[in-house]
Amino acid sequence: MTSRERLRTSLNHEQSDKIPVDFGSTSVTGIHCRMVAELRDYFGLEKRLVKVHEPYQMLGLVEDDLQDALGVDVDGIPGRETLFGFANENWKEWTFLDGFTVLVSQHFQVDEREDGSHVIYPKGDRSARPSGHMPKGGYFFDSIIRQNPIDDAALRIEDNLEEFGEIKEIDLAYFESCAKRTQKSGRAVIAAFGGTALGDIALVPAPFLTNPRGIRDISEWYISTLTRQDYVKEIFDRQTQIAVKNLQKLWARLGDLVDVVFICGTDFGTQHSTFCSVETYRDVWMPYYQRVNDWIHQHTTWKTFKHSCGAVESLIESFIDSGFDILNPVQIAARGMDAHHLKKTYGGRITFWGGGVDTQTTLMFSSPAEVRSQVLKQCEILGADGGFVFNTVHNIQGNVPLENIVAMLGALREFNGSL
Repeated sequence: MTSRERLRTSLNHEQSDKIPVDFGSTSVTGIHCRMVAELRDYFGLEKRLVKVHEPYQMLGLVEDDLQDALGVDVDGIPGRETLFGFANENWKEWTFLDGFTVLVSQHFQVDEREDGSHVIYPKGDRSARPSGHMPKGGYFFDSIIRQNPIDDAALRIEDNLEEFGEIKEIDLAYFESCAKRTQKSGRAVIAAFGGTALGDIALVPAPFLTNPRGIRDISEWYISTLTRQDYVKEIFDRQTQIAVKNLQKLWARLGDLVDVVFICGTDFGTQHSTFCSVETYRDVWMPYYQRVNDWIHQHTTWKTFKHSCGAVESLIESFIDSGFDILNPVQIAARGMDAHHLKKTYGGRITFWGGGVDTQTTLMFSSPAEVRSQVLKQCEILGADGGFVFNTVHNIQGNVPLENIVAMLGALREFNGSL
């Protein structure tokens, strides 16, 4: 099978020749730039500085030679702009305090503060307030909340819709060019077109806007999903109308060059429970996700990808009813997310993308032997009869022991070689 055939077979809940593999295709299945550098060295690849394609999480670009070494089946198309609102172009060097050097966009504008931390500016605009903060010795940026005082009487729907609008020709051309280029690799293609995530807390603070308006504080946003439901629903309704129109243009331009669309990165789970009840999800979010997913399934060949960390077992039935084809990351250490139960209960109706090894404990703190054991177990459970794409539980962070990543890759090859 080709990589594309392998992924499509698994997404159709059929057993493929191997479990399809993803490392680096999305902002939630990526690898920190430090570990990309270590993996390049481990595999003896050409010496080159790693490109940081998503500076928010400092994710490193997994280039073709490393994709081949890792056995990757999926290539990704991110948005034209990073989460800090600038394009990746005219690469320049930037060095962490410990001397580790990477390549970043020319628009990557940061200042070091007296305490050794760094702040980054939205759109590379130093006249704006910084929108991200990396503590001294940190590995990535956190959003800086820039919430203006909220006056409920003066709240305008338009303020929380500032980042959503008709897709521009420059973005259509970008996605078309990327899709044609990535498909030549023979790998499957997942695209993050943007505009379809409803209330994603990574996006609510709008680190990509120079002067965000509306409700931009994360805590205030969560409160609003209960106390300002009419306001939130109106945002979702208008956002969905815009999104469907944009998807129409994207399908007309790209067609089946794309296999999977990253729809939603909105987290609904904590380590032990969910942020909202099933009833609230089905009332506030589900109608709008249904409209997006229904349009895609009725008019395209694309599959739809839903990301949510945490203990979301109680919401999986609703995710399925919302029309999502794929759930990521399958946080197996969270309460209720036992792989046996998930596969038995939902495995024939939704694909699990991730969950191959736990990044919070096993990959980070356990021995290589324990990593191998967990990978083999998860592949056996989740990989049965298709409906599984191998990835870790969320991104591989910048301080994971290399020997554990090597053990993970070895176990994956071992399992796939036995199929």
